[in-house]
Amino acid sequence: MRAVLRVERGTIVRGVVIVGVLAVALFGVPYVAGADWITTSTSIAIYTVAALGFGILYGRAGMISLGQVALLTIGCWIGTRLSYATSLPFPVLLLAAGGITCAIGVLVGLPALRLSGLYLALVTLMFAGATTIVLSVNDFPNGGGGFSGRSATGALATSTPPVRRPSWAIADVAFYRYTVIVCAILFLLALLHVAGKPGRAWASIRESEPAALAAGVNITLYKLWAFALASFVTGVAGCLLAAQVGVPRAITFQTQDSLTLAATALIGGIFSLWGALVAGVFQQAIPFLFQAQWGINPNFVLIIFGAGLLQVLLTAPGGLADQLPKDLARLGRLVASRVREQADAEKKAP
Repeated sequence: MRAVLRVERGTIVRGVVIVGVLAVALFGVPYVAGADWITTSTSIAIYTVAALGFGILYGRAGMISLGQVALLTIGCWIGTRLSYATSLPFPVLLLAAGGITCAIGVLVGLPALRLSGLYLALVTLMFAGATTIVLSVNDFPNGGGGFSGRSATGALATSTPPVRRPSWAIADVAFYRYTVIVCAILFLLALLHVAGKPGRAWASIRESEPAALAAGVNITLYKLWAFALASFVTGVAGCLLAAQVGVPRAITFQTQDSLTLAATALIGGIFSLWGALVAGVFQQAIPFLFQAQWGINPNFVLIIFGAGLLQVLLTAPGGLADQLPKDLARLGRLVASRVREQADAEKKAP
């Protein structure tokens, strides 16, 4: 009975915390943040979902993929082209970008059936590099109409219209709230998978593929399932990014961003959905603070990320999302102990 009450109490506490964080994101941040911070907060929400995709693949299924930013780029490209070529409602654009990116992610994930570890990481990293090259050669998004996007000069035109946003979320603050709501739905989708049968199958595959196979787990199905889910949520995030940027450029997406995303996801914690939120903050907020607020060369951020990654790998494999609550609990117990000792000393004093 006590165990049941403890579980229920923990579930209630987590639910209250999630609702509180969502309320602060929807109402608190727009109230106190300026225009620059609203834009940065929108990017944080989007890259949080990209980090979530990495966490699903590596943290849950044990597959190291360095191609999440490439999938984000593909989702952005699909959302951009469909926005220019069709008059589909924005929610349909999100689903289309997610669905097509999901199909591409599954194709990229086919080598995962025979590759693992460093080999899979290299394959997905080469996929990210190839995506960057293709977009650069084609001057993404090319400024033309239709699906091809080629303008008369073959280059991006200054009159290229921005990717349309939902009719009620055209303003930056409204679109920020729209992005937060969509990202919350994507997190809920991932949570339902992690808490259900796919999550248990991924955990068994991560621990030992032979043991999972002996237990009757369909390794092929669930590996591709992980790639499909991670690609879908990342593709939707890419479409949101297209609408946030307005007119995306190829320079927005660099191959090294995949490595940075992987590092921040590991620092945040790949075994927890909260780790993706920490990764999104690290990925977008810290470079913004360095460059726009403090006037420091943003390349120094890579040194911070490197030190943080080293610290996580050596002392906190679960990342900040796992280690920080433990450290705060230890600090609380230490403070309470000191307070009790002080009170006992005062009582004994004449």
